[in-house]
Amino acid sequence: MTDRGQVPLYQRTYSWQDHQLERLWDDIVRLAEDRAENPKATHFIGSLVLAPSPDNGPAGVVEFLVVDGQQRLTTLSILLCAIRDHRVANEGEQHRDRLTDQYLINKWTPARRLKLVPTQADLDAYLACVDFSAQAGGGAVGGAYQFFRNRLAEPAVAAQVQRLEDAVIFGLAVVSVVAHADDNVYRIFESLNNTGLKLTQADLLRNYLFMRLPNSSKAVYDAHWLPLQRRLTSTELELLFWLDLVHRDPRITQGDTYARQQARLDRLSTEEDIEAEVRRFARLGALLDVILHPDKEQNPDVRLRLERLHSWGTTTVYPLLLHLLDRRNLGTATNAQVASAMRYVESFLVRRLLIGRATANINRNLLSIVTEMDKNLSVDQAVHAYLSAGRKYYATDADVRHAVRSLPFYTNGRAAQRSLVLRWLEESYGSKEPISLAKLTIEHVLPQSMSPEWQRMLAADLEPHENVIEVHEALKHTLGNLTLTGYNVELGNSPFATKRVRLAKSGLSLTRDIVAFERWGRPQIYKRADALAERIIDLWPGPTDQAVDQSEVRWDLMEKALASLPAGSWTTYGDLAALIGTAPQPVGNRLRSVPVTNAHRVLQVEGTMAAGFRWPDGRTEDPVTVLRAEGVSFDQHGRADQSQRIDLDELAQLTGLAPDELPRRMPRPRPGEGQSRTDRFTEQLMLLQQNTAVAEATQALLDRWKDLGGTLLYGGAAETSCFLMARERGHRDGDIWPMTIYPSGKAEVVFQHLANRSPFDDVALREQFRQRLNQLPGVNIAAAKLTLRPGFPLTVLADSNAAACLVEHLQWFYEQAHFSEEAGEPLTT
Repeated sequence: MTDRGQVPLYQRTYSWQDHQLERLWDDIVRLAEDRAENPKATHFIGSLVLAPSPDNGPAGVVEFLVVDGQQRLTTLSILLCAIRDHRVANEGEQHRDRLTDQYLINKWTPARRLKLVPTQADLDAYLACVDFSAQAGGGAVGGAYQFFRNRLAEPAVAAQVQRLEDAVIFGLAVVSVVAHADDNVYRIFESLNNTGLKLTQADLLRNYLFMRLPNSSKAVYDAHWLPLQRRLTSTELELLFWLDLVHRDPRITQGDTYARQQARLDRLSTEEDIEAEVRRFARLGALLDVILHPDKEQNPDVRLRLERLHSWGTTTVYPLLLHLLDRRNLGTATNAQVASAMRYVESFLVRRLLIGRATANINRNLLSIVTEMDKNLSVDQAVHAYLSAGRKYYATDADVRHAVRSLPFYTNGRAAQRSLVLRWLEESYGSKEPISLAKLTIEHVLPQSMSPEWQRMLAADLEPHENVIEVHEALKHTLGNLTLTGYNVELGNSPFATKRVRLAKSGLSLTRDIVAFERWGRPQIYKRADALAERIIDLWPGPTDQAVDQSEVRWDLMEKALASLPAGSWTTYGDLAALIGTAPQPVGNRLRSVPVTNAHRVLQVEGTMAAGFRWPDGRTEDPVTVLRAEGVSFDQHGRADQSQRIDLDELAQLTGLAPDELPRRMPRPRPGEGQSRTDRFTEQLMLLQQNTAVAEATQALLDRWKDLGGTLLYGGAAETSCFLMARERGHRDGDIWPMTIYPSGKAEVVFQHLANRSPFDDVALREQFRQRLNQLPGVNIAAAKLTLRPGFPLTVLADSNAAACLVEHLQWFYEQAHFSEEAGEPLTT
């Protein structure tokens, strides 16, 4: 008599990813090596919980429900398929029936042929593996199969396939716990997995729902749940169940999804009520699918707004979008009203970004719309009125005009959102030139680093009390100075006459008012800013008349920046003025009249103390003496060390205005889907680095990083960044990376993130890493920047000795990141 395992329908689908497969593979390889010396060696892989199937008869194959452990069982079965197919391909057909008949099927019982039956959603892919099908390669099951086939094909592995097979079949140990036939297997499953560690909130909710459907579970699963599960991923299902709750109470967090849904569903008493809930979830799931994949929307106006809000990248708009689409389905809102409501939300987000308030209370405001908007108005009017009421930072037209002239747009919000605003502005001209966001980067017409020629151009417009460097800081990141370009390799820090000729060739409408000018100084930047402000006001409608003007100077942001300024650092009046959209003189007046933390750390641009400085609280110490005691270095002329200056971009980091993009693994593009991010990074690097030696040295560094064991992940902004991952997400110690490479020419050291990641949450390790990097010629990172993301130019790598030295320091970093896997504490020498 032969047994077989049946994965119950309430179980989640197969979901192991590469890092889990890699760990199992490494364990099996080590076990195979151990068994070469000790044939009795085993490796414990955990427990299995089984329960007798209620469908068992008095004879034949005994079927058990796999209550816990199905991911491991499925993975091992896939591995056996891969071993079988590898051996058939390389050794002969004798291995096919031997492994299939012994370990994968019940040959003489066709009705219960498979020894392991996965969930219905995985069944076809699993059968393709078991039956040696050419189709073995779809979904997570196919991905695992291909993973093992690739590992088995490695030359170092090919010689020990027999030992690996023996290790899998005879060396892996499990504890099998078999429940009593009368036990409630759903309750066992729930008690095993309700810690939230093994299963998602969606997995647990599925378990609960089908526990409540003892008589109709199969029919409901096939008719409603399986289509929903095929439509949405596990993460998207969890999002759906949270959105369903937020409609009722915006305070509910995603971590509470299962508990709050269970409490709500506990009040339902019949199977019919539970089945109705599953049907409702299926209906809402179809709407969420449209929100997540706007190309499925049929109405062009609604589709455009869905695409834009999806691109913006905030899930807090999803409760409202789900509500709007549901209202349309129920016939209480028209396509025009739904599109109009979404346009108001888009305007709200864009205008907040422009005034530097992209994140202020944004979650609370957006999550509360459905519950708090006026139900007596049409949906678009209700959304508009809600967003306009109170202090929600829905910028007025006056706010927009001030912000576009004065605020550093380039440091506000996420990089992708800034690019989107510029792209949408370009699209508003109705240009016939094809525009691909992947091909566009933001260009500073007045460059971020000034040449003498640019300094002379700015100096021509200065007032008697002004400084070229401070005016440059105030202008460079404002919207009036920014445009889009396919590649800015030809532009760089070129003189305006050169940029003007090359921008004229681009054909982008955003550049027309730039190339119309003979020179590019403050008057021209202001004139273009004013024109863009009027276009923005026309494109994105403002709040209703009840909205209050919110264009006051952001002294709160200045005080936050100063409070965050580390000891041993300093900043300038111009940097602070540029951050908050005012002039240096009002900043100086404010600091002289209002007690503000760390006001003594604000110096003139050349690093000297302002002649009019005084302590507003009556202190009498010499501020330079105080700064020296804090660690700021001064030269013989009394000028502070420029490497210790916290500039505008770093002030934005300190205040959280410009959250940087975090690494995330991206799926490989399918044939016909266009350029991969890897290719995009390489292309941008080669184009943006005029010195080919720098580009080649950067590529060599990335190759060496992979040789050390690291991986590369890529960002999704217009400029494709590359993250050097020492540990990826899913690692038991969490993800970690030492630096991010930008093809425009910067290596960014991510101390800000390392402070929250073991073992570099130890400041001594971060300090050691800083000192190591400072050994490179051309690198001088101040100790005060251990909480920031300072950088150094990629041109450093053109020196082969410096590049080799950097590889050594990165190897040290990688070893520190993985030292805990061996044992003991991280090394500190």
